[in-house]
Amino acid sequence: MLHLTKGRVGCLLSRRVVLALTNRGARMSSHDHHEVSDKVDMSQPMYWDRLDTPLPDRPWKDVLDSTDKSLKQKEKGPWTALSKEEKIALYRLKFNHTYPEMKRPSHEWKTVIGGMFIVFGITGLVVLWQCHYVYPPQPHTFGEEWQAKQVQRMLDMQINPIEGFSAQWDYKNKQWK
Repeated sequence: MLHLTKGRVGCLLSRRVVLALTNRGARMSSHDHHEVSDKVDMSQPMYWDRLDTPLPDRPWKDVLDSTDKSLKQKEKGPWTALSKEEKIALYRLKFNHTYPEMKRPSHEWKTVIGGMFIVFGITGLVVLWQCHYVYPPQPHTFGEEWQAKQVQRMLDMQINPIEGFSAQWDYKNKQWK
């Protein structure tokens, strides 16, 4: 019962610490402003440039200035009267990026590969540190001299002479078959 109470007290204290740190960080970042960041209503449709969704739920520009409004009025007329720049401006009111702009490869792979190399490098340094300071030295039985003596001992004892180790040794000529 006491262990359960300690767990609850620890959870409560950790929540209070996180809340205190979060509030302090928000106060520090706000610099005496009343709002830290803009609130976003996630229930409203959002704009998203995606290749698999060619028509987003809302246009890129919601609030139009006077030039944009006059361009929208001009859009209702014949499109042959519009210049190429006006057509591009109309497109940019509705969409942020074109398909070629969305398909343009990003350079994010360089960051990922760089991060992987950093992780591999740190891992290699940790392994080298462990080999040098943590692991004990190799036993003397791993040496070539010891292993040669062990092989000679096994041959002298004729270990597994039918199909095993000693079956491959020629005892008359003192060499491997």
